[in-house]
Amino acid sequence: MIQQDFLEIIIQHQQNSLALKDVGMRRERLAALPDVENYVLIVSGIRRCGKSTLLNQLLREKHSNAFYVNFDDPRLYDFEISDFQKLDVVIAEAGCRVLVFDEIQVIKGWERYVRQKLDENFRVFVTGSNASLLSRELGTSLTGRHLTTELFPFSFSEFCCFKDYKADEEAVKEYMRMGGFPEFLKTGLEEILVALLEDILVRDIAIRFGIKDVRSLKRLTLYLLANIGNLTSANKLREPSGIGSVTTVLEYLSHLEQSYLFSFVLMFDYSLKRQAVNPKKIYAADLGLVMANVRKIKGDEGHKLENMVYNFLRMKYKDIYYHRGIGECDFIVLDRGEVIKAVQVCLNLNTDNREREFAGLTDALRTYRLSEGMVVTLSQEDWFEIDNFKIEVVPAFRFLM
Repeated sequence: MIQQDFLEIIIQHQQNSLALKDVGMRRERLAALPDVENYVLIVSGIRRCGKSTLLNQLLREKHSNAFYVNFDDPRLYDFEISDFQKLDVVIAEAGCRVLVFDEIQVIKGWERYVRQKLDENFRVFVTGSNASLLSRELGTSLTGRHLTTELFPFSFSEFCCFKDYKADEEAVKEYMRMGGFPEFLKTGLEEILVALLEDILVRDIAIRFGIKDVRSLKRLTLYLLANIGNLTSANKLREPSGIGSVTTVLEYLSHLEQSYLFSFVLMFDYSLKRQAVNPKKIYAADLGLVMANVRKIKGDEGHKLENMVYNFLRMKYKDIYYHRGIGECDFIVLDRGEVIKAVQVCLNLNTDNREREFAGLTDALRTYRLSEGMVVTLSQEDWFEIDNFKIEVVPAFRFLM
């Protein structure tokens, strides 16, 4: 890359960053962001969920003179590791000691450069749209020198604040329809979410991992979006995706999960081998993304509510499973290896389904020695005591706040 061209691009990034007067609605995650000297803060999350905005909010509050580079700029697509020397020159001329690198994971060897800047006593902040680069791909260069945090599309409470809605049943239905991507909520244009899905599949997955059969990758993705809340396995996905190899299906599923598009939830078992062979439950990162890209969802409203509850739990906990024993319970939540919650989701409790829903929940409570469980519904609220277990029935608008 020519030095002058590079310099002009970086200067434009600084000007755009400084000209940004409105940094958007304050994200809930901001209060929990670690800001520690001698550590790089890495914010990961699905593309367009607001990672750059979150960092801008942090910088406006604590580091107003930061040096900003957006590596997702198409003009930097041919950036090579040798170009970091040119970047050093620009940083030195700017005189900034706080560096912000947006989507730097597209540059091979980026972590070594970041480690170098840490050793030179710079403060460094990084965003990335792929979960794997924030763990497995960091290698030894940043071991013990990085703190990571995840950002998701707007939570229900953020959605209500952004849209100025009262948190009630109608707001839950609207959140179920629109999801939480900020740009879509501003415009209401479904084309934004259609283009976002295409962007993730092509730029974050196909190009990054050298996948040539993008059509099969997209077919698999649309099938998964239409089947949120359902159980599946790699073998069962071969036919609807048109992919003959189970190994290839597993590879694609891994990429889809690492890009934050989906979560594939395991059945809880103390045996890792039994966990691996059981089918997984499908959940999408955002319901607006689902609604904009598929016509019909198998299971419809009930599975949408279940997906919504999963996403809320995922913002707080990393270890989430489903339970299957005498009955099935939708979510088992672990914290530091210990089961702490059992949550059942049911759109509407009635005489036809109440016995089944309670049986699955109480079986989980009994199995994991919990005394209380919860059933999340669209609008119902109640308390029950069954077999000495306390069960709270809570409406979604209260659970999600």
